[in-house]
Amino acid sequence: MFTRIALFLATNFAVLILASIVMSLLGTDPSRMSGLLVMAAIFGFGGSLISLLLSKWMAKRSTGAVVITEPRNQTERWLLATVERQAKAAGIGMPEVAVYDGPEINAFATGANRNNALVAVSTGLLQNMSEDEAEAVLGHEIAHVANGDMITMALLQGVLNTFVIVLARVVGGVIDSAMSGNREGGGRGFAYYIIVFVLEMVFGLFA
Repeated sequence: MFTRIALFLATNFAVLILASIVMSLLGTDPSRMSGLLVMAAIFGFGGSLISLLLSKWMAKRSTGAVVITEPRNQTERWLLATVERQAKAAGIGMPEVAVYDGPEINAFATGANRNNALVAVSTGLLQNMSEDEAEAVLGHEIAHVANGDMITMALLQGVLNTFVIVLARVVGGVIDSAMSGNREGGGRGFAYYIIVFVLEMVFGLFA
């Protein structure tokens, strides 16, 4: 918990410093940005938390993972038993266990609640790893769930989303003003919103 809070605060601090530097370079007064910051935080954290709440459903749909309800073979029985044993040792609820078809050696864990998570593995992992190797990978994923790493990442993503929204609008405003000059009425043209959209995509990739 302490590590999660420290990482969250450190990220906030770093983003604030970077935002201050960027605004200073662009000649923007941070004291006049309160409305934008509130809006950006609502959308930034809102989007991140919604993604977290939908993460299990999205993961199943995007990978085609099938949750094991009744083991169909020895491998699935071993998989369920191993995850159950590790979850009990970690003090968390039994996650859903799923397998998805894929040649890559991969596994992931997701979910908004450490007692209602999802652990999924690829068929490539089950086919190419020994039981000891696969158990180590599963232990790694269970540790993510037990530590609440998905929640931590959602909070950090919310901070980055907020920064991206603010920075895209600040830079977009500067570019739009330079391109159009002093537009009559001081309003924003259609080009401004196109620029902001493109900048959000670019900054989002870097974030």
